[in-house]
Amino acid sequence: MRIGIVGLGLIGGSLAKAYKRREGVTVLGVDQDASITAFAQMAEAIDDALTVENMVSCDVILLATYPVGVVEWVKAHAKQLPQEMLVIDCSGTKATICETLFPIAKEHGFHFVGGHPMAGTHQSGFKYSVEDLFDGAPMVIVPPTFDDIRLLERVKAVLAPIGFGHFSYTTAKEHDELIAFTSQMPHLISNGFIKSPTAKRHQGYSAGSYKDLTRVAWLNPEMWAELFLENKAYLLQEMETFMAAITAYKEAIEQDDEQQLIALLDAGRQCKKEVDGP
Repeated sequence: MRIGIVGLGLIGGSLAKAYKRREGVTVLGVDQDASITAFAQMAEAIDDALTVENMVSCDVILLATYPVGVVEWVKAHAKQLPQEMLVIDCSGTKATICETLFPIAKEHGFHFVGGHPMAGTHQSGFKYSVEDLFDGAPMVIVPPTFDDIRLLERVKAVLAPIGFGHFSYTTAKEHDELIAFTSQMPHLISNGFIKSPTAKRHQGYSAGSYKDLTRVAWLNPEMWAELFLENKAYLLQEMETFMAAITAYKEAIEQDDEQQLIALLDAGRQCKKEVDGP
């Protein structure tokens, strides 16, 4: 199996290292920073640089870049991709990418599938990539249609060496709506929470709850700004819901309304129990 990877940051680098664990897999990779491409090859995360000439020999090309970069790469290489080539992106939003690239893929005869590996860390860059980042993790697939079983099986087969624990299939709309809640809101809340002046004096007074809440405050600003703006309709909707909940807590505290505060806290506890179990 020959794998092409565009973008060798945390996600792309970890994909490359995951494939390199397997016998009989050749990994070709490229990053916009030529020094990262060279370093990845020295580190034996890739076998060679991915080029226009050798990409045609790949079984799949994985695009591990920002959403805009995914669209730009496919547009730039659409005429060079061979018939039936499989291209999967690994970006954090899907609507714009899929709406733009499904028609282009159909026009040129290759297969484009949206993808989102649901794993990561607060660190970014190739130096933090690890071979087991995706072991047991979910992989979300956004196919152009849901009745092409042959294509879906092909996608699972080329991604199998990575070690994902579960594949789910959805639309770009549903993906972006859910991701606004499960991924983007936690990053936004964490990044806002840590701006309190009190944070500078937390040492010796913080434990697990502080660490859990602030872990993803250490994020990649450029990447997350692009993701937030790409998905702003759903993200703003989630922000409004959250702000309404916070306002209700604030009002109960301001009014010394203990019973209302208990009711609000209990409602949140019950929600957690319903969605995730005790």
